[in-house]
Amino acid sequence: MSSLKELELRIDDIESRNKKVEQDKAWEISYSRRFLLLLFTYLSVGFYLKAIGISNPWLNAIVPAIAFMLSTLILPVFKKLWLKYMK
Repeated sequence: MSSLKELELRIDDIESRNKKVEQDKAWEISYSRRFLLLLFTYLSVGFYLKAIGISNPWLNAIVPAIAFMLSTLILPVFKKLWLKYMK
């Protein structure tokens, strides 16, 4: 049988893990993360289009950045549907 101290340590470990999981989940759904994804996608596509000589690279980079952002917003809906029908 485990001692009381060992059980307390296990509970502390579980609680700290749960806190980290909650923080990770909060980050995944945060507006800060979504904005950063939009910004970095826009910049990377813009620089790429500029490097290959496309006219108006910064204007043309808007469409893929918005498309990527929309895909990240809609994925949780499909995840819920998948979880609902897979169980």
